[in-house]
Amino acid sequence: EKSPPHIIECAAATAGASQSACHLPRPERYEALKQKGATLWMTGCSGAGKTTIATALEDKLVKLYGKHTYRLDGDNIRTGLNRDLGFSESDRAESVRRVGEMATLFSDAGTITLVGLISPYRGDRDAVRRRHEEQGIPFYEVFLDVPVDELKKRDPKGQYARVESGELKHFTCIDDPYEEPLYPEIRLKTHELKIEESVEILFRRLQQDGVLDGAPKLNPPGLPNPDGDRAVDLHVPASLKKQKTEEAATLPKVLITDVELNWLQVIGEGWAAPLRGFMREGTLLETLHFNSILVDPFNLTDNVLRHETKTDFTQFTETQPPRRVSMSVPITLSCTEYTKQAIENSGKDAVALVTQMGQTVAILRRPEIYANRKEEIVTRMFGAIDRGHPYIKFLYSGGPYLIGGEVELLDRIRYNDGLDKWRKTSSELMEEFKQKGADTVFAFQTRNPTHAGHAYLMKSAGQDLVRQGFKKPVLWLSPLGGWTKSDDVPLDVRVRQHEEVLRAGTSHPGGLDPSTTVMAIWPSPMVYAGPTEVQFHAKSRRSAGASYFVVGRDPAGLKGSMEAVAHKDDDLYDGDHGRYVLQMSPGIGGMKMLSFTKVMYDIRDNTMKVPDANRMDDFISISGTKMRALAAQGAVPCAEHDIPTDLLGANCVPRGFMVPDGWKGVVEYYQNAENAERWVPWSRPRVEPLTSSTTETTGVFGLTSFALKHTEYKSMWHDIPMIPDGAEEYVVNFVTEIPMYVTAKMELIKDVSGNPIQQDKNKDGSPRYYTYGTPFFNYGFIPQTWEDPTLISAQGNGGDNDPLDVMEVGFEPLPMGSTRPCRVLGSLELIDEGETDHKVICISLTDKDQSRIHSMYDLERVKPGTVDRLIHWLKFYKTSDGKGENMLARDTPTTQYEAMQVIKETNSRWKMLCEGTTTNTDGFWLAGEKCQA
Repeated sequence: EKSPPHIIECAAATAGASQSACHLPRPERYEALKQKGATLWMTGCSGAGKTTIATALEDKLVKLYGKHTYRLDGDNIRTGLNRDLGFSESDRAESVRRVGEMATLFSDAGTITLVGLISPYRGDRDAVRRRHEEQGIPFYEVFLDVPVDELKKRDPKGQYARVESGELKHFTCIDDPYEEPLYPEIRLKTHELKIEESVEILFRRLQQDGVLDGAPKLNPPGLPNPDGDRAVDLHVPASLKKQKTEEAATLPKVLITDVELNWLQVIGEGWAAPLRGFMREGTLLETLHFNSILVDPFNLTDNVLRHETKTDFTQFTETQPPRRVSMSVPITLSCTEYTKQAIENSGKDAVALVTQMGQTVAILRRPEIYANRKEEIVTRMFGAIDRGHPYIKFLYSGGPYLIGGEVELLDRIRYNDGLDKWRKTSSELMEEFKQKGADTVFAFQTRNPTHAGHAYLMKSAGQDLVRQGFKKPVLWLSPLGGWTKSDDVPLDVRVRQHEEVLRAGTSHPGGLDPSTTVMAIWPSPMVYAGPTEVQFHAKSRRSAGASYFVVGRDPAGLKGSMEAVAHKDDDLYDGDHGRYVLQMSPGIGGMKMLSFTKVMYDIRDNTMKVPDANRMDDFISISGTKMRALAAQGAVPCAEHDIPTDLLGANCVPRGFMVPDGWKGVVEYYQNAENAERWVPWSRPRVEPLTSSTTETTGVFGLTSFALKHTEYKSMWHDIPMIPDGAEEYVVNFVTEIPMYVTAKMELIKDVSGNPIQQDKNKDGSPRYYTYGTPFFNYGFIPQTWEDPTLISAQGNGGDNDPLDVMEVGFEPLPMGSTRPCRVLGSLELIDEGETDHKVICISLTDKDQSRIHSMYDLERVKPGTVDRLIHWLKFYKTSDGKGENMLARDTPTTQYEAMQVIKETNSRWKMLCEGTTTNTDGFWLAGEKCQA
């Protein structure tokens, strides 16, 4: 006969079946309680300290950490549960059994149960252990191992004296047996330890095994779970890479800057756990207002997907998520109106993220587009008003919208700058800590070369952790690898110097022991947000396994610019605020901070250390400013025992200040700092450009040194014919300068020998990039054409003094420097800063759709919306650089015939230029095979 539907039948306890229908599942219970249940069974002779240590441990767990803990011992058991039992062997066995059952239930309920019973018989204790193991509950046998002679000296209750006098018979450990544990989980020799040391051993074991956290333990013992208790690795599995890459090719493209590429790496590799994408609006608001976010990784309150769901300001859950985790820095992706329209008109529920160099690196799902409230973000993030601040400048340069959504990385982000071997994901780093046997990890962030003072602080921190009882603390030397301001020490200089520090090992006071040190670049950009940012520095290291973070004075701070309202050329943040805020920040969890102390150089033994107040004359200070000045002077090692007080005047550096080969690298940098392209300032991708096989390149693509020349023609401008041999009507040759999706602004250089294609420059000499979005067309020119400035249009504008520009609207990127027959479809006449700048629209005859597209009408039929997108781009592409809107002579393209008339006119003007019948006032190079002016 079946029970009524509303009646729940529970399996009998003896049946061994699941009772989940009758009890809340243990993982959910533990997550809600933010701890796991466990039993610490403290056994040992009377007076060994069971009650004393259990009481002290309970006090620490409850008062300092808010953990549910209960203590069971003879005092509270024999007055109730076991009041019917005596001290016979059978009664003692029954007492242990009952207490063991009670401890099992308490621990199953999520309580950390501390049992303090002599429990002298091994078999009884082993039975309790088996009961816990059957139920899957952690059981720790804690043996308080104290010699009887020591116990007699202690004798807190006078019982050993009564035994000696014969008053007390059958006393365990004297005239009744005590069977010592053979393999206890923990052995405490309490006569050799202070009470707090014994408590710390027990506490650390619970912490290392994850008992003090409700979530399942994801990482090796001693290393914390990532924030949100979710391991985040967003790389697409190898088996799906081809499928996802093909999908990305069909999606609207979103441009990500190199700084946003750094952030993408931070997200995808798990450094910002539990974040799984660029922030949606709700997540951003929590970050800005609380420096933390609420999460529900086990869906206790039906909020598990709240950060992965479009923000809804009309619907809120009844119950807040149960867990708050640190998240102090906004991680956002900005876009322009052009990109917003492309997404909204695509009909797709995902976008492809494309770098400045045209590489598709990720897919972003379910995009949420919302207003980029720059002033709100800046003021809340920085707490300062300074438009000259380098990262504030970056934020204000972003588009008017932000895009939130979860990401899938199509491949590992590599920068190809010689440093990729030091770039490890958070999971790879965790594995390396495990291989080194780390029972705790302390992280030291660097933005400067590491000298002996830094090494002293790192070594001292490790020694302090050993004194606390850790067996194998491992140092994580963590150079910041993302974007930094222009006057920071370049990434490659720092990393190469750190390599020498590790290579020197313990042979030099400035070296570090490689057996206990792991070096790995931290990929985040530096935003210089002081107390707000340092919280993220710590949180991110915790997500990769660090339990301790070394923090100095004024972390993540800098001086205000001359545009600052309150702190011109002065520290934006008080130097002590960062450490204070970090210790008190929400969501910091159990992470501890290790503070810097001031160290100086001891001339007696050539080491850096905390100065001795009794002999201050033996110590000299070597500030960062002095170090940089010495390096710029090429300072050499001082004499070992005769170190001058004026180091700059003597032009020498103390031998113990920095490992010798590391110092050589620092000197090399500071003496050649002006050669910017020699260094890797921060993690920016070095990409091999897509180029034609008939070209050769020099320099680095994306930097101002890059140039491309043709290997068969002296000049691509002058010597490649305008019309291909045997071409049909309306077909011209098109030379690609900028392949589709690439934003590095390349252009033919008219006044340089051979007219190479080179990286264009901004007015300050930096490389110029399009910032408005990812170009959906190939861009280039028609050879043997020239827009003559003296030829005045109907609107009164002269030509722009360049070859005729082309926007090729095919389906794929064309190699830079390649020449393709291209069918002219029409043209647009751009008015750019008072100049006429025609843009010919064509489709390559190698394109898969060329047979269907013979006119602008056909283009709209086959690729709807293309013309509107071209017009929008031409009008607005400079607005993201702070410039005004461009104008068009008319808002509709010309016909093929009209476009060909423009081409023929510019060809005739080119001939005049080559023939010398018009003045070459700009010194153009006109020495090609077909152009001999």
